[in-house]
This record gives sequence, C-alpha cells and structure tokens, in this order.
Amino acid sequence: MASTVTTEPSANSSASSRPGYGQLLRTRGAWTFLLPGFAARQPFAMLTISIVLLVQHTTGSYGAAGAAAAVTGVSMALFAPYSGRLADRYGQRAVLVPGVLVHAVAGLTLTALALAHAPLWALFAAAVPTGASVPQVGPMVRARWGVTLKDSPLMTTAAAFESVTDELTFVVGPLLATALCTTVTPAAGLVTEATLTLVGGLLFAAQRSTQPAVAGDGHARVEHVPALRVPGVRVLAVTFLGIGSVFGGMQVSLAAFTESIGEPGLNGVLYGIFAAGNMLSGLVCGAVAWKTAPRHRLIVGYAALAVTASGLWAAHSVLVLAGLGLLVGMCIAPALITGYTLVENLVPAGARTEAFTWLTGAVALGQAAAVTVAGQLEDRFRDGAGFLVPMGGTLLALATLLALRSRLVTPPRGRTVARGVGHRVPMTVD
Repeated sequence: MASTVTTEPSANSSASSRPGYGQLLRTRGAWTFLLPGFAARQPFAMLTISIVLLVQHTTGSYGAAGAAAAVTGVSMALFAPYSGRLADRYGQRAVLVPGVLVHAVAGLTLTALALAHAPLWALFAAAVPTGASVPQVGPMVRARWGVTLKDSPLMTTAAAFESVTDELTFVVGPLLATALCTTVTPAAGLVTEATLTLVGGLLFAAQRSTQPAVAGDGHARVEHVPALRVPGVRVLAVTFLGIGSVFGGMQVSLAAFTESIGEPGLNGVLYGIFAAGNMLSGLVCGAVAWKTAPRHRLIVGYAALAVTASGLWAAHSVLVLAGLGLLVGMCIAPALITGYTLVENLVPAGARTEAFTWLTGAVALGQAAAVTVAGQLEDRFRDGAGFLVPMGGTLLALATLLALRSRLVTPPRGRTVARGVGHRVPMTVD
C-alpha cells in the first residue's frame, strides 16, 4: 500500500520541469517542521565555539579548550548514528525529548565545572554526555522532507535548502556565541546553547503530524540494513571527516588569530563570513538544475575545497583571511549537498536517517580531531599553524575520494532493500 504524496499537485508539476525553492516551500505541511527545526538546531552551531571560548578563558590554554571541545565532538560522532537508528525504530519524539533534557543538564554542568576551575578530567567527564545528547535535528528535518516529497525532483532542492539552513545557523550561531562570551560573560554562550536546545527541541518534537512513520509500522515487515554496510556511505563518511577538519581547524585558528591581533570580537565576524560563503553557494546549488552526475560534482567540488583550504595557513591579514574564508565556505556547501544527495540514491529507505547521522557524526568527529590538533599547534607554534589542519584534512579526504570513487555508483533501483509499506524514509543535509 503506497503512502500518499503530500506535495501540492501544482508544486509537483512545475517542479518536474524546474525544481525551485518556491515550489519546495509551498509543500503542504513544510512550515510546521521548518520553523521549529531551525530553532532547535541553532544551538548546534554555538556548542564548539562556546566551549572553546569558556575553557580557554578559565584555563588560558587553547590546547585544553580544544581537547574539551574535541571530547564533545567525538562523543557526538559516536552516539549520533545510534540516535538516528533509534529515531527510525521508535520515532523522533521518543528520542528527542529525553535527549534535549539530558543535553541541557550536561551543558550546564560543564559550564559550572569550567567556572569552578575543575581539573581537565572533570571537564572531559561532563563533555561526554554533552556531546552524546546533541539532538540530531538536521537529519530529522531531512527525514521529514524525504517522507513528504517522496520521489519528487524537489529532493535535491530540499537537500540544498537544508544545507543553506544549516549554514545560516553557522552564520548566526558563532556570532551570537562570541558576542555573548566576549561582552556578557564567558559562560553565557554555553548557557544560551543549553536553553535554546531545550526549548527548540521540545517545540520540534511537538510537531507530530510530519514525523516519519516508525520503521516496521504497517502490515509489511521491514528488514533493517545497517547504513555502514553500503560501501558508498563509508567513502562519504571519510569525505565528511575532511569537511569537519575545516570547521574545527578554522574555529580554533580564527579565535587564536583574532586574539593575537588584539581583536577577539572579530572571531565571530570572520567565521560568519566563512559560513556566509557556504550559505550563498548552497542557495545557488539548490537553484541549478544539474545535468552532471552527483559523483562527478562531488569530486570537482571537493578538489576546489582542498585547494582553497590549503591557502589558509599563509594568510596573515584580516582582509586576506576573510577572502579566503569566503572561498572555502563557498566550496563546502556543494560538497555537502552532493554527498547527501548521493545518500538518497545509495541507501535503502529504512536506513537513511541512520546514514545521514553517520555523515553528521563524521563531520563532528573531523571537527573534534581538528580542534584538538589545531589547538596544540596554536599553543606551540602560533602564527596560524592551526590552519594547516584544514589543508591536511581535505587533501587526505580528497585522495580517499579519488581512490574509491567507484563505490559511489548508484545501485539499480530494483535491488533496493528495507523498503516498508510504501514510504521512504528521510533526507538530510548538514
């Protein structure tokens, strides 16, 4: 029994010839999860930079700050796929409500320990549940798009729209966190992050009408296929690790650079420019009717990312760094969007939310490793040494992508498994 397509007929008919944001946003029921979803994931962009700024303030070390943020990122990366799997099996609300409660408590505990100058091991202990409980709202929103749009050509547009939305949060989030930490109190960023996570997450969880059906609901038995069994997902995970190295390396290195020139408030501005480039290129990607295969687009876009990221370490002025950051950001969105589009084609419906969270977790893991290494480099060598991390991370990931690109070939539709009673599970983009 096939599920009903909930997009409006007019939107679908026009989308078939030229998918666009107008048609996407006219999809019936979309706004009921878009607005609370945006509010719920806003804190995600604030978490790492808030930890870095608070712990650096209380310890005086970027290495310690990076390590604390890294523990949070690693914890999130390890637990995110299980969160996605649980959401597929038991429903988003069942996972999200307890998750945001745990995250708020853990985040406030980490804040209190940092202000009390607790030993580093205590900060690590609090960072584990803080990262493990980060709500995976982005994958959940994309999952709702996947169910709502089904086989519509608007899926690629939805992927681009979600990437733009994510990057908008990375424009607003770092600016807000930096402003709070530098003008109010170093703890204000984490306190605000915990509060927004709790309120936004509960509002999003309350939108039951657009929540994807639980895997196995209905009259047909759904065979669950672990997402990592798909070879292409493993290749994309390595690719997204490189993207995470850009996020993490830039967060620490920009903070160190702006402090070295006596303008710490510029940190949020420079990171906002980087995120703005990501957002703008994402808008363009979603508006273009691509004829090139996604695999080829990913390779070209990722090569451009590696080239631009390799120039960051040589920038020693605000203007040059802002320009390079803008270019790097413009190269990230196409890679992210194309990667998530490939997941939609490569992964069986019943494992897509899990696959999206694996990629989200890979970004977080890459970010965590980059924050740690970049923090150590800045402590020992300074002079922008932390910017070597985005260069190394993207070049290694590009080499892997080129070597294993054949695994990104879309399998024949007839071989798709884990398809339930006429519904396809979600679409995601980070």
